[in-house]
Amino acid sequence: MLTKNELQKLLGFKAQHPVVSVYLNTDPATGNADTYRLKLRTMLKDAQPPEDDSRAIQRYFQQEYDWGGRSVAVFSCAAEGFFRAYPIAVPLRSRLRISPDRPHVKPLLRLLDTYGHYGVALIDQQGARLFAFHLGELQAQEDVHGESVQRIKQGGSQAGGQRGGEGSAAISKEAVERNMKTAAKAAARFFKQHDVRRVLIGGTEENSAHFRNHLPKHWQSLVMGTFPISMAAAYSEVLEKALEIGEHAERQRQARLVENIITGALKGQNGALGLDDTLQALQEGRVQTLLIQEGLRTPGKRCPECNYLTTGDLEACPYCNHSFEAVPDVIEIASQRVLRAHGEVEFVIDQTLESHGGLGALLRY
Repeated sequence: MLTKNELQKLLGFKAQHPVVSVYLNTDPATGNADTYRLKLRTMLKDAQPPEDDSRAIQRYFQQEYDWGGRSVAVFSCAAEGFFRAYPIAVPLRSRLRISPDRPHVKPLLRLLDTYGHYGVALIDQQGARLFAFHLGELQAQEDVHGESVQRIKQGGSQAGGQRGGEGSAAISKEAVERNMKTAAKAAARFFKQHDVRRVLIGGTEENSAHFRNHLPKHWQSLVMGTFPISMAAAYSEVLEKALEIGEHAERQRQARLVENIITGALKGQNGALGLDDTLQALQEGRVQTLLIQEGLRTPGKRCPECNYLTTGDLEACPYCNHSFEAVPDVIEIASQRVLRAHGEVEFVIDQTLESHGGLGALLRY
């Protein structure tokens, strides 16, 4: 299972030999195992990785991979006894990269940014169904049952306090209130337990709003949207709807973030735009959130002494005067550095960022 902890382990691995990274789309909707084995053999033949790595990768697909997922990520450095494989329930584009010393993890960053750690609460007046989804898979489910809520008929002349009168109406409202509080408390615990980063609420508009108001402020801030759905819906239907609503809400959130970064950069405050300014802020340790245009890949130079990154024509590092080494993608190295410093990396489709070089950052100061 690909988790943030597993990603940190990949980010922390630095080898003295080349590392082979394979992303293979195995979606049953577009092919079968034989199709994808042939694709893998072609990729290995074209890239010509070290023979030991090629054998280790092919052995995994022949003996271990069950072909039940929609894609898989494999990392191998046989010279140092390193091998990791992560079946994934959402499709990825097939590719193979051979890096000098680290796994190629940028596709995983994009994957986690888009599909990682969704929490969904389906709500009615008597309880809730809670779901935790990660990378297209159901991780956990919990039902919350409150007390029964009496259905009140409108009108009538019964005396207050008798069944069906004003007293019954008051009792039912109190029961709904208690149920909402119980569901919200259970949801907060459930979301924390499963490391949820995005929350979606399903149910009627009234019930969703009522439930949201009872959530702690932290979880309210993570609510990305609400949607109508039956309490009896299958988890596959819940997942499909959650991803649809979540992706739309995420695009809107990222557009606001891009706008804030542009405004901050223009005012010389907490934003950086473009390759040069963003890489400079990274070197100064100021990057809190790195925004990357989807698909951006830029060759450049890295100082092996202090890790300064540049795409310019400098001959030597301005910080330590060390000679540079060429790197195939400064964007991936930058994203790894941000994550190792416990910052955030987000991939955006917003065309506004593309017009500013495809790279920007929200700064710590």
